[in-house]
Amino acid sequence: MVRASNNLIGILNILTLLLSIPILGAGIWLGHRAHTDCEKFLERPVIVLGVFLLLLSLAGLFGSCCRVSCLLWLYLFVMFLLIVLLFCFTVFAFVVTNRGAGEIVSGRGYKEYRLGDYSHWLQKRVENAANWRKIRSCLQDSEVCKSLQERNQTFDEFINNNLSPTQSGCCKPPTECNFTYRSETVWDKPAGFTSSNNPDCNTWQNDPSVLCYDCQSCKGGVLANIKNDWRKVAIVNIVFLIFLVVVYSVGCCARRNNNRDDAYPGWKRGYA
Repeated sequence: MVRASNNLIGILNILTLLLSIPILGAGIWLGHRAHTDCEKFLERPVIVLGVFLLLLSLAGLFGSCCRVSCLLWLYLFVMFLLIVLLFCFTVFAFVVTNRGAGEIVSGRGYKEYRLGDYSHWLQKRVENAANWRKIRSCLQDSEVCKSLQERNQTFDEFINNNLSPTQSGCCKPPTECNFTYRSETVWDKPAGFTSSNNPDCNTWQNDPSVLCYDCQSCKGGVLANIKNDWRKVAIVNIVFLIFLVVVYSVGCCARRNNNRDDAYPGWKRGYA
């Protein structure tokens, strides 16, 4: 009789195999239609994830159901590394996102963001010119500022908006610049304006391709989004980590069954 642990590992890996196919397909689809840096950036991780899940599920499936011990050993080794890496990433995510929060502005419905409020590790990621060029491309491709401009609001309506971190940081100048509002993404500098102590005031331009995309506030807004997303991912990772530990434990039982079958091929056992 086929053992329960081997059966369970086989079923779990069939589900993983089925999951890997649409993920791999999505990566290939992105590869065919990728025209921007943002789309190209997403293409490779999706394909790598799909191939990884496909190979891992095949190793677990053949290792448990076909009693191929070497494949099951490889499967468990990779699973162990995955558990360790996932645990380290989860701890790291909580550590690097511990600092930083939006600054409440008096009389405004939105918050404003400063790059210096976030961890040094995150700051270095967005201060890197190559990294920021890709992020900037993604922001422009998503038309985050264009969607804000299309609202056609009055000044009073605008300042009571609950803007997203990227809209607040990238699509308008900081409040302390005291620029005159014409529209959501068009602000006039005061007469005789030359420079300001806040470098973002000097960086701002009404050109839709420039705006405040190179401002420190924009980088702060991006990091605010990253912080929120990483926190959510870290919580999901904890649940996934528990699931992986359970699967790893069942896999160890299946490996033990394989070892017994190899040592005593004449024995017939019911369940693990």
